[in-house]
Amino acid sequence: MARSKGRSGGNRKGGGGAARKSTSRASAPVEVDDEVEVVEEEGGMGIDDGIVIMTFLLLLAGFVCVDYARGQSHGEGILFKGKYESPEGFGGGSGE
Repeated sequence: MARSKGRSGGNRKGGGGAARKSTSRASAPVEVDDEVEVVEEEGGMGIDDGIVIMTFLLLLAGFVCVDYARGQSHGEGILFKGKYESPEGFGGGSGE
């Protein structure tokens, strides 16, 4: 069976393979454009906008729930004021 060559391409038999030659080549200078343009992505609504909208919706739902409870139980409130019904047999303190 034949031995395969390593990644370095050298023969592994003589103490670790062939030595590589280190040559430095002077490469041509690379031109770099110093101007950088910052582009801001418009990806729709951010987390800050979502927090504001959710807070508003929760406050509105809380207001409606409290107003509904006051309208049902006490005949007070803004939206559900006329929904109050007194229990049957409750004469309103007429003393009968």
